[in-house]
Amino acid sequence: MKSASDTAAASPAERAAWLRAEIERHNRLYYVEAETEISDVDFDALVRELEDLEAAHPELATEDSPTRKVWGEPLAGFANVQHRVPMLSIRNTYNEAEVRKFDQDVRKGVGDEPVRYVVELKMDGVAMSMTFTNGVYTAAATRGDGTTGDDVTQNIATLRDLPKQLKDAPAGTVEVRGEVFMERAELDRLNVLREAAGEEPYRNPRNTTAGTLKLLDPAQVAKRHLRLFVYEMVPVDFKKPGTHQDTLKTLAAWGLPVNDHFTVCDSIEEVLALCDSWQTKRFDLPYETDGLVVKVDKEEQRAKLGYTSKAPKWVMAYKFPAEVRRTRLNDIVFQVGKSGVVTPVAELEPVPLAGTIVKRATLHNFEELRRKDLRKGDLVEVQKAGEIIPQVLGYVPEERPESAPAVEPPEACPSCGGALHQDPEGVFLRCLNLACPAQILGRLTHFASRGAMDIDGLGPAIIEQLVSRELVTTPVDLYALEADILAGLERMGEKSAANLVAAIEASKARPLARLLFGLGIRHVGTTTATALAREFKNMDALMAAKVDDLEAVDDVGPIVASSVADFFDTEANRALVETLRMAGLNMEQPVETVASDGPLTGKTLVVTGTLEGMTRDEMHEAIQRAGGKVASSVSKKTDYLVAGEKAGSKLDKAEKLGVTVLTEQEILAMLEGGA
Repeated sequence: MKSASDTAAASPAERAAWLRAEIERHNRLYYVEAETEISDVDFDALVRELEDLEAAHPELATEDSPTRKVWGEPLAGFANVQHRVPMLSIRNTYNEAEVRKFDQDVRKGVGDEPVRYVVELKMDGVAMSMTFTNGVYTAAATRGDGTTGDDVTQNIATLRDLPKQLKDAPAGTVEVRGEVFMERAELDRLNVLREAAGEEPYRNPRNTTAGTLKLLDPAQVAKRHLRLFVYEMVPVDFKKPGTHQDTLKTLAAWGLPVNDHFTVCDSIEEVLALCDSWQTKRFDLPYETDGLVVKVDKEEQRAKLGYTSKAPKWVMAYKFPAEVRRTRLNDIVFQVGKSGVVTPVAELEPVPLAGTIVKRATLHNFEELRRKDLRKGDLVEVQKAGEIIPQVLGYVPEERPESAPAVEPPEACPSCGGALHQDPEGVFLRCLNLACPAQILGRLTHFASRGAMDIDGLGPAIIEQLVSRELVTTPVDLYALEADILAGLERMGEKSAANLVAAIEASKARPLARLLFGLGIRHVGTTTATALAREFKNMDALMAAKVDDLEAVDDVGPIVASSVADFFDTEANRALVETLRMAGLNMEQPVETVASDGPLTGKTLVVTGTLEGMTRDEMHEAIQRAGGKVASSVSKKTDYLVAGEKAGSKLDKAEKLGVTVLTEQEILAMLEGGA
C-alpha cells in the first residue's frame, strides 16, 4: 500500500483508493480492535478529503465508500442483533464556520420556521442500544455496523446506572440509546492494580470501555464499574415526545441516567458561545468528553431534514481540538531501567493539560531527542497522546534561550557512574553494571511481578525502600526478610508486614517457568521460559544445556539460545540460582496434563498485545490445556495469532504471512469448543 506522501501527487482515482483503504484501516482499529494510531482531527481530515474528492469526481464514489456507511462490525463470540432503526454516525466538525453552515442548511431545510437546538456533551465512550419490554430491561446491543450489532445484554446488565425496571413507563416495547463510558478515577484505579501486578497500564477510558464490553464474562465486566448516559429513544409501541428536550425529560422520569449538562439554545450564536465555554470547563468533569452534539429540537423539523446513508441531517458534533499547552522545559534527566537502558525524560514546569497536571514526559531515546532538538530552558508545546500520555511535540524556536546548549547523551550511567555502551540492536545506551542501583530496583520489581514470582504486596514503592535502605540487593535477599523489619517501612504496618512475609514464602512454590522469567534473562519472556522449563524439566538440566541443546527447543532461536547459555555460564548468575535453591525455591517444572483431543490440538499459536479478560500467561495456559502449542514469534508454522491491544509488529508479520488473526473473543470461543 502506498503511503500518504506517495499518493499526494497521484491521480484523483489513486488518491481516493488510498484514502478509502486508509480510512477503513483506521475504522477497524478504532471500532473492532479498540485501538488508535492517529488523532480524531487527522482521521476526520482523511474523511473530509475523500468527501471532497467524491464530490468533485462523482464517478469515484463507490457504494461501500466509508463516506457512505457507519463503521464497526459485530464481534465474534456474541450473537448478532438487528437494529429496528439504524444506529447512524454523526457528522463532525472542528471549526465555527462549519457549525454556521450546518445552521444555514437546517434553516433552509425547514423553511421559515424558527429553529431551536439542544446541545449535549459528546461522551467519549461506546454507543449502546437497550430495550425495555413493559418497562423491564430485556436486551442490549452495540452499534456494530449500524444495522447489526452484538448482543451484550448480560454485560450491560452489570451497569449500576441501568435500572432493570423503568418507573411509570408505558406498556409495550421501547428502545433507548446512549453511551457507555468509564470515569477517569476508575481508569486510575485499574491502572494502579495493573502496575502493581507488573502489567501494562490501560491507555485511555474509551479503549478500556470498548475492551471491557468485549469480555465474555459479565462478572469481569462488573468489576470495571462502567457508567451509562442515555440520550435518545426509539419508541416501538407508542409515540415519541414532540421535542428532544421533552425526550430527555421523559427518559429521566423513567429513572434512566440522563446527563444533566444539556442546554437549549435559540440561536447558533448561543450554540457557539456554549461550545467555547466547554473548551476548558470539560476538564472539571469526572469523565472524558471530546465535544458537543448539536441537535435540532423539534421532531417534525427532524423529519423534514431527513438523513443521508451515513448520518442524520439534523445533528452535528462540534469536537474539541486536541489541547496543546506551552510550558518550560526545566531539565532533561536520564532514567535507567531494569535492563540498563538509559531513557531521556523531560522535566517540565507543571502545566494543566487535559484535566491533570503534567510535570514529566518521556523522550523515548536519544535519537528522538536529537530529532526534536530539545534543550534545557526551551519553551515547548505539550499535548496528551490519546488524552492520556504526556508528549512533547517540539520547541518554540523564537523563544529559545541564546545560551541553550544541545543535550548530549551521558558518558556514564546516571545511577552508578559505570560505563555506557551503545546497544548494537538499536538506538539505546545501556549500563552493563549489574550492581547498578536503578537496575537492582527494576530487576527486583520484575522478579516480584505477577508474570514472574507473583509476590502480592511487593510493589515498586516497597522495593524502592528496601533497596535504598540496603536491605535487599538480589532476589534471594527477599527471602530473608522478617516481619519486624518490614513493619518499619513507610505505609507498612504489622499486619501488612505479616501478609507480605507470607506472600514471599508462598512464592517459593512457583514452577520453574515463573522463576526463569523472574530472573530476567535477556530475550526470555514468559513463552520462552515455559518452553525451556517444559523441555528440561528442572534447573540443573537447563544450566547444563549447551547452545545446540537450547536451539533444539521449539521456539528458541540462536539469539535466545546464546543469551540463555551466557546467563548460566556467568559465575554470579549460577551463584544466584544456588542461593535461591538454598532459600527453598522450587527448581522443577510440574508435569502438565495436556488435552490430546482438545480444540487446539496440533495448532501453534502466538499471543501478542494487551488482553482485556485475562493476563497473557493465563491465555498461554488456557491454550496449552486445550492441546495447543504457544510460540513467541510468528513464522510460517504459526496457525493463529491472538491479537490484543497494541499488537504491533507481530500482527504486521502475521498479515504478511497469511496467518489467521484471532481476536480475544474468537480464541475464547475456540477454547470453549465453539470453533
